Order: sequence, then C-alpha cells, then structure tokens
Amino acid sequence: MLRYITRNRILVGLGCLLVFCGILYILHGPSIASICFCQDNDCREISELKMNTGLCQDNSSWKIGELKMQTGVKYAQPSTTIGRTDVNSATNWNAPLVWEGTFDPVVIDAIYKRMDPRVAVVLFAVGKYTRFLKGFLESAEKYFLVDFRVTYYIFTDNKGDVPPIKLAKGRNISVITVPSAKRWQEVVLGRMKWATVTIDKQIRNEADYLYMMDIDSVFHNRVGAESFSRLSAVLHRGYMNNKRADFPYERRPQSKAFIPADEGDYYYTAAIWCGYLEDMYKLVKYCYTQSEKDAKNNIEAVWQEESHLNRYLLYNKPTKVLSAEYLWSDYDAIPATIKVVRISQLIKNYEEVRPNGGH
Repeated sequence: MLRYITRNRILVGLGCLLVFCGILYILHGPSIASICFCQDNDCREISELKMNTGLCQDNSSWKIGELKMQTGVKYAQPSTTIGRTDVNSATNWNAPLVWEGTFDPVVIDAIYKRMDPRVAVVLFAVGKYTRFLKGFLESAEKYFLVDFRVTYYIFTDNKGDVPPIKLAKGRNISVITVPSAKRWQEVVLGRMKWATVTIDKQIRNEADYLYMMDIDSVFHNRVGAESFSRLSAVLHRGYMNNKRADFPYERRPQSKAFIPADEGDYYYTAAIWCGYLEDMYKLVKYCYTQSEKDAKNNIEAVWQEESHLNRYLLYNKPTKVLSAEYLWSDYDAIPATIKVVRISQLIKNYEEVRPNGGH
C-alpha cells in the first residue's frame, strides 16, 4: 500500500512538472532554459538586476568558450598553495585581479588561440600625436597578442603620417579620418564619438573583441589572452593604494559622471580597457552620450571620458581587473609589487604636443 501511494505521488509530481514545462514552452518557445538576469542599461542610478523570464538579448558574435587546449603543451604544474602573497588577486565581487605570477602565459594563450577571436585595437593619433604611431605599432607587433588576429584602427587627421609597419600574418591596419581638434579635451571626448560611429558602421562586422588604447605608449613585455574577459578594466597606477575619498572621481552632482565621496571600488584608467565588442560598444557609447548630456548643461567632467568610465564601472562591475602592469608610466619609479611593466606611457612635453598647450 505504501509503495502504491509513493508511486502515485511521484507520478502526480512528474505530471505537474510536465504541465509547467508545457506552459513555459507555449509562453517562450522551445528554448525554455532562458530564465536569466538582464541588467538595466540606465546607469544614472545603481542598476537593478531584474528577473527576466524571456530570452536575454545578446548580440555578441564571439564568446569565451570552453577552456580547451591541445595535448602536448609543456608547462609548470600549478600550485594550490603557492602564489602571489604581496598583492590582492581578486576583487570583492570575485573577479580576477591580474598580476604577473597569477597566470601561466603558455596555458592561457594556448587556450584562447583555439577560440581564434578577431581583435580590434582603437587608436587615436590626432595632431602631433601621430609621432607616437611607429613606436606603438612596432612594439605591439613584438609583444601584443602575438599569433592572434589583430586589426589596428587608427583614427587620425593626417593619413600621411601613418608609418609603413611590417605586420605579422593575420594583422592589419585600417585608417579612419577624423577632424582635427583645438583642445586636447576635444580629442579624448571626440574619440568616444568617433569610436561609437565606427563600431556601428564598420568594426562590428570585422571584430569580436575590442581594446581602446592610448597611442602615446609603448609595449615592453607580453600582453596576452590573460587580458580577455567580457569587460576588463585597468587600475590607474597613481591611485592603486589610495582611499576612495581621494580618487579623482567627478564629485559635482551636476555632472552625469558624479560619484559620491563614500562610494567607489578602484580608480580605472581610460588609457586602456577592453572586452567583448558589444559590451565595449555599450560602454563607449555611454561615455559619449553622458558627455553630450553634460555639455548641454555647460559642464565637462573633471577627467572627461575617464570620469564617465569610472562611473559606469562602479555600477556595472568589470569581469576582470588588470593591474597597473598593463599601463605604467615612464614618469614614475617602479614599485616592488610591479614585477613586469607590460605597457608604459611615454614622457612627453604636453605643452608642445597638445593643441591647446596642455591646458
């Protein structure tokens, strides 16, 4: 008798489950594994994670797939107890914080080369900044995503200044003409506008992954697949150990980049950031549109697009944070925590290279 009752209960339970699944099928079609969290795109206030029983729209054409690698690759055995103890290697939302010694370059490059992403690098070389193109490109060909497919998108007001560079197989240069600028602030804000337009018109059809990088820098050591994630940000070298109240966030409530004094995770540089093309497009467009809203109110964020970038990343957490190894500066001494300088900004006379003399 007990067996009969138990069997009936099981059958009733299965029947209810099938009816529930049938309802979901009717409502949502055959892909019922679609209950997911979609994030509110409006970043003016802290975004809420809203439950969505429909399909989350995802326009990205390339995803970080299964972490597979070919057999026969030789590398050191990883340890469960030995690693970097002098730095933090994870954020408080459990995203990786990448330093030398927290990954094996042989392993991670081997995994991602199998995925074969098309990588876009957006560079602005306007006015006298074209002088930095040769050093950047030649060093990138030596150290940046070696053996990956890369296209350098060079935005410039003088095509004739783009130097002939010998590129490796699968690497290309695409030159886009943009207007000159009278103020350096117009250059940094303008790159958000022109990057948004060009991603829409061209880059979206040619790339899966996108880096925004400053041209007045040089590669000194490898930058590889360890930088890949849905959205990766880089710690600003000057504020790695500061309290959040000392970060140079935009503190004026009138600006769309406003961050209150008691909020903040890290201070990120706008000289390099990267991610899936569609996620980067969302962020680039955000910086552009928020800057435009500020301009209509006769305000300019204290650090232009970098201020809007930090606002966005505070409420839309990056999925990976890269240490200041990924953008140091020739101006600064190298601390003990920086074992490898991968990219460094060049010393330059801002009065001479910037259109408004650096002011």
